[in-house]
Amino acid sequence: MTPEKRTDNQTSTKAGATIIPVTPFRQNCTLLWCEATRDAVVIDPGGDVPLIRRTIDKAGVSVKQIWLTHGHIDHVGGAAELRDALKVPIVGPHIADQFLLDLVIESGRNYGMTGMRNFAPDRWLEEGNSVKIGELEFDILHCPGHSPGSVVFLNREMGFAHVGDVLFNGSIGRTDLPGGNHATLIKSITEKLLPLSDDVAFICGHGPGSSIGHERRSNPFLIGCV
Repeated sequence: MTPEKRTDNQTSTKAGATIIPVTPFRQNCTLLWCEATRDAVVIDPGGDVPLIRRTIDKAGVSVKQIWLTHGHIDHVGGAAELRDALKVPIVGPHIADQFLLDLVIESGRNYGMTGMRNFAPDRWLEEGNSVKIGELEFDILHCPGHSPGSVVFLNREMGFAHVGDVLFNGSIGRTDLPGGNHATLIKSITEKLLPLSDDVAFICGHGPGSSIGHERRSNPFLIGCV
């Protein structure tokens, strides 16, 4: 897919993205890059690091950072291995998910996943922070509820976001895991995401992406929230 900036007279491609479903969870690890510089970021490398590295090579981009939306094993299981292989920093999530990153080995064992390592990111993220890759800048929205430290990466210029497991096409993140809270998640979505424009498109942590407008109109968990 290619997130795009739209103007009255033209559509100029600013970024490219490839989704890499990884592990038995089929988590949407995402390779996102700036078309102008070919600098790239890997978002949520949950595992299957050799597959991720082959995809990077095929795309012909230069990965500069790893970004994490939250600390669940299916999103972070390969982060330490990929950081060591590429020698790039890990950025995110919010520090409220530190307890999850301290339990990566244990969580992996519970799901039969081996080779995982506990780690700390090189930078924690907070509401109001921003991150850049090439010429692309993303605002950070702290959206707890699925996990305490979940964050969303929002590029306002392109009208594009990566929302992790906060919001899905037709659903929302589960809240029955440690640190999850349904009311908190609904509050995050209604206060941080639904005020965005209808045409803001997003990639989510599992399954097909969507747009804010589509979810506002049809997501059964959000009907009546706005």
